[in-house]
Amino acid sequence: MTDRLNATPLRDVHIALGARMVPFAGYEMPIQYKGIVNEHNAVRTAAGLFDVSHMGELRVRGPRAVEACDYMITNDLKGAELGRAIYTCACNSAGTILDDLILYKIAEDDILIVCNASNLQKMAAHVADVVGRFSGVTLTNESEQTALLALQGPRAFEILARADRSLQDLETSLKPFRFTRRTLRGERITLARTGYTGEDGVEIFCENKSAVPVWSALMEAGTPLGLEPAGLGARDTLRLEARLSLYGNEIDETTTPLEAGLGWTVKMQKPDFLGKSALVTALETGLSRTLVGFEMTGRGVARSGYPILDSLGSPIGHCTSGSPSPTLGKAIGLGYVPLEFAEIGTEFEVDCRGKRVGARVVKTPFYKRKTGS
Repeated sequence: MTDRLNATPLRDVHIALGARMVPFAGYEMPIQYKGIVNEHNAVRTAAGLFDVSHMGELRVRGPRAVEACDYMITNDLKGAELGRAIYTCACNSAGTILDDLILYKIAEDDILIVCNASNLQKMAAHVADVVGRFSGVTLTNESEQTALLALQGPRAFEILARADRSLQDLETSLKPFRFTRRTLRGERITLARTGYTGEDGVEIFCENKSAVPVWSALMEAGTPLGLEPAGLGARDTLRLEARLSLYGNEIDETTTPLEAGLGWTVKMQKPDFLGKSALVTALETGLSRTLVGFEMTGRGVARSGYPILDSLGSPIGHCTSGSPSPTLGKAIGLGYVPLEFAEIGTEFEVDCRGKRVGARVVKTPFYKRKTGS
């Protein structure tokens, strides 16, 4: 089976560390090393290092690159300064989500798009179609040549400084959702102050040949500070606690950014973008459902796809993600419900394999890191 899967440049490192490897989005990826809870807690208290080289990287260049990319997304790329990363959705004409992306504004004629691994082929075709409407704009798929690591946790910048003294200024100089080009022990890297865990930290782009040296340097510097390698399992529990959407769960081509709680990424003041007219209509007619966070009040764990029920046992929605929360010590979940069930404190039930278990809508994110001293 593994012969048919893609491998990241760090595959042998993961195997040497005893990682449990699983198929994910066409890649052989580590789901855990010492254990999901151990890795989750390391990220919350010290730091974790993730291999996310399976993600897709699409490069758009040309004098109208910003114009083309801005038309493709719901957020405002034109208004972003150089060196800025923006989170956004890319919608189809129906206003539903093709993918959620981060765009990096390298220059007015140079944009890097990072998409989900499971959507790479779809998004490569979609971006090609869009940029083809703008003269002089080209698309290059750099996914197979690019490695991506995520160093996440409260000690991330301390670890970077220990790994290379030239990075000691990053904690103060690199602002959230900004990126910079640097070197780490001679390896050329791009650091972005972004992540998918709810913690501070960076995502690090580099060439494939630099992936192992960069990983090794960070582990060497960080292990004495509590750094642990972390897999996809902890990545999922961390992002759930932070209420960060996962494509295929909270968002897909049946959901709009408005009902998914991503309306803040939709800039209606833009003259036009793909899906705008459909989203305007949705706002005018009103939403029929919305995504909520809930905690289980009974004994049970909600999982993706489980029905959400009213007090009479009638289905009213469905769970999109659910898990025991290592940080909070309780079971939590996300799901779509009608608006009348969305108010904080509202109670409903989740059908956990035929067992009706109580749940209550709560404020999200479930976990929010402390800032400042």
